[in-house]
Amino acid sequence: MSSRKQRLLSRHRRQKRLFLLASLAVLAAIGVFVVWWLVPLVLVLGWIAHEAWFADHLFYSPQDDYQYGFPPEAARQSVSLVNGRLQLSAPLVAGDTLILELCLRSTVVGRYLDPHVLLGDDRQDFERGVRGQRYLNLSGQADALGKGELPITGRHCRLSVSGMLYSMHNPDYAGRRVMLLAPHADDAELAAFGLYSRAPEVVIVTLTQGEIEAAGYRRLGLDAARAARLKGRLRTWDSLAVPLWGGVAQNRCVQLGYYCLQLPAMLAEPEQSFASRESADADVRSVRRHNPLLLPADADGLASGRNLLADLVALLEHFHPEVIVTPHPQLDPHADHVATTEALAQALRQSRWQPEIALFYANHLHDNDRWPMGPAGNGIALPPALAPVPADGLWSPVLSPEVQLDKAMALAMQHDLQSHLPFKQRLRRTIQQLLAGRRWPTTGEDEFFRKAVRRHELFWVRRLHS
Repeated sequence: MSSRKQRLLSRHRRQKRLFLLASLAVLAAIGVFVVWWLVPLVLVLGWIAHEAWFADHLFYSPQDDYQYGFPPEAARQSVSLVNGRLQLSAPLVAGDTLILELCLRSTVVGRYLDPHVLLGDDRQDFERGVRGQRYLNLSGQADALGKGELPITGRHCRLSVSGMLYSMHNPDYAGRRVMLLAPHADDAELAAFGLYSRAPEVVIVTLTQGEIEAAGYRRLGLDAARAARLKGRLRTWDSLAVPLWGGVAQNRCVQLGYYCLQLPAMLAEPEQSFASRESADADVRSVRRHNPLLLPADADGLASGRNLLADLVALLEHFHPEVIVTPHPQLDPHADHVATTEALAQALRQSRWQPEIALFYANHLHDNDRWPMGPAGNGIALPPALAPVPADGLWSPVLSPEVQLDKAMALAMQHDLQSHLPFKQRLRRTIQQLLAGRRWPTTGEDEFFRKAVRRHELFWVRRLHS
């Protein structure tokens, strides 16, 4: 977690505690001066209301406009909403990725039930109480849109009568030589299973073992270090084996074996070695035996920034990728994700091989833990951007229902996504299902089964050199 997100979460919890203390003071006065039994009743009802409607981690006002810019080559067309359909002001400009800018305004009901927009056979959800500029994803619906036959309806929200359509044209990057950088096992599947399962020339590089937060494995009678070591071995296996479900052979998968949450420190002090925080292991060679080639760090096994950069340079020069897929440096706040893309940038400055295109993904956000919002299987609207981000192009390939199911099964094979929900979260979901109408998929309990298995994948496109 980034320091910014930690600050936001701390402020959110502090405000909740202050509100709770003020509420308890009011309730104490009610108990003394009115009737005592109202106090526990109000506490129970207040807790249920909190779990149903106020438990989301939303670190911005839903009335804030999203701030997106698009590159000059993105075609812009004004659109109108006429009789529940989108009407273009001119013939549709061809593009594989279509983004609709609209203003949404929540109804009163939309403060308690998730506002959403129905677009043909798609649904895209937004924040409760939304009132501002948002960006809907129309990719895959060009035929109906071009004919003026794409229905659009707001549920629990009102839509502006006009908007702006952005059309972006991309080659199918799955047909190029692709290198996918995953900070941890499962990041490749979460962000890009649909992409890599279609790519004939793809290599998946996982940077860390994923060994921390292994308390669940202590139930096997292991101490903390042995539990972390076992988790690291299992997630290393995931990073090498699960891609085979998407057609990627093991000799196209590389595990670098560095340690979780140590990547930022490694880049800050590249000559120092950083052992695991929980397993105490310090030799990355313990999980590299199945890699298809020898890399610089295999010489001494040190978990150092110098070795990490040398490994990445060697991989770039061996596989000659034309397209690099890596976490978004501005939108994804996870410390290892930020460090992964920074390490790539440093390695590119040293490498003789230069890819042409970077595709950025975001598996986490600073400001909204529920994005993509709404049920699984629906489209991916653009995430919150409350400060301007680079005006990159977008590529949003469409996943068929069959590929979505395969993606869900790939996630189900990941050991880190197999744990059962704690009782409190299970109870919260039950309350939200009954009172707020929310739904979760049957494919798995982890929140990523809802967030990542969608009709779209979403990548920000940046040309690395002219």
